[in-house]
Amino acid sequence: MSDVLANLSPRSVWGHFASLAAIPRPSGKEERAVAFVTGVGESIGVAPARDARGNVVLRIPATPGREGAPPLILQTHLDMVCEKNRNIVHDFDRDPIRLRLDGDWVMASGTTLGADNGIGVAAALAAATDPSVKHGPLELLFTLDEETGLTGAMQLDPKLLSGRMLLNLDSEEDGVIFVGCAGGEDTLIDLKPSFRSAAFRESALRLDVSGLRGGHSGLNIVENRGNALKLVARVLSALIEEGVSFDLAAISGGSKHNAIPREAEAIVVPDPRAKAKLEAVTETALAAFRVELAKIDDGLRISWSPCPDPARVLAIADRDRLIQLLLALPHGVLAMSPDIPGLVETSSNLAVVQETEGKIRIVTSSRSSVAPSLTSVLGQVRAIATLSGAAITRKDGYPGWTWSRSVRRSKGRTRPTNASTCRRSRGSGGR
Repeated sequence: MSDVLANLSPRSVWGHFASLAAIPRPSGKEERAVAFVTGVGESIGVAPARDARGNVVLRIPATPGREGAPPLILQTHLDMVCEKNRNIVHDFDRDPIRLRLDGDWVMASGTTLGADNGIGVAAALAAATDPSVKHGPLELLFTLDEETGLTGAMQLDPKLLSGRMLLNLDSEEDGVIFVGCAGGEDTLIDLKPSFRSAAFRESALRLDVSGLRGGHSGLNIVENRGNALKLVARVLSALIEEGVSFDLAAISGGSKHNAIPREAEAIVVPDPRAKAKLEAVTETALAAFRVELAKIDDGLRISWSPCPDPARVLAIADRDRLIQLLLALPHGVLAMSPDIPGLVETSSNLAVVQETEGKIRIVTSSRSSVAPSLTSVLGQVRAIATLSGAAITRKDGYPGWTWSRSVRRSKGRTRPTNASTCRRSRGSGGR
């Protein structure tokens, strides 16, 4: 066990978690994690089984006296969200997660922690290996590639399993059973702008928005955390409105469809004579953002720094088109549940902006536990993109799991969730 976690209880859970945290496991590259869980199975005499997609099951015999119980499936996923702060050197394909304790929390240093779903994997393995745990027949199901499209679960061969009851261990609260979740779908928006030479020379600046908490776009969207891409677009829009002349070479930020962007940047070439006004507009915008995000994202930082002149910039019409598109796309909570207090029913996340092969790609991820509402918000995203002249691709849609109103709730501890899978892991960005 990692020395950091050596004194944590239950040791069986934290020991498996520490071992898994040392294993790189980005989505689509989970084979080392597969080797780990199959190795644990083999150490207790259980041979693994896999389907054509690569999902793994360990069939754990019942403890003595529990042989007559029906098989129970414990399902987790092996991949993790791989995000880091910009100033952190970390290769998710090779480097272990650097664990640390912060009071009662296990955290990662500058990266996501991978407790989504590493803690679930650890709990399932502990149920199988800890002699103090009494259980009937268990089927430990480890699926692949959950974070980028749920493809392991989508392509699961049902013949791999015999149990009729499944507990998914990808939740975020102890003592809560989730009985429903949102459906969702990503939208890929591709702009093909025209480029030209910059009107100004030797005045290029990088606009950086940083210090935001980020978080998971299902679980944390209800907290109204700042979106760095939205803030960059708002600063640039304010410059235009105040008459500051500038060229725009690029906007970039975000890296995952299901993560709220916590950092973003823009490469700007302003009229050198407008430096004072640029700084004044930025200060005004920052003051406004701090009012909006008070007690939510108090770490927000906005800065300008010199950078090399870009080889090309967007044509002014395309500059404005991109900024207006980012301003118009929906982000955040769009509707709350009328049935469950505090439950987000419909939301959307402006997730990623990046330039590739001469086009600017924008990724949004929308969710709703009400199918017609999901259809509506996706239609809104596509309508806005169409008005901007962009090409649209629909991607990674999945249905919601509608909760039954006949479910008896006990003091609010049984409830549906807005997240496709729920998070409680704490990295530098709260995932």
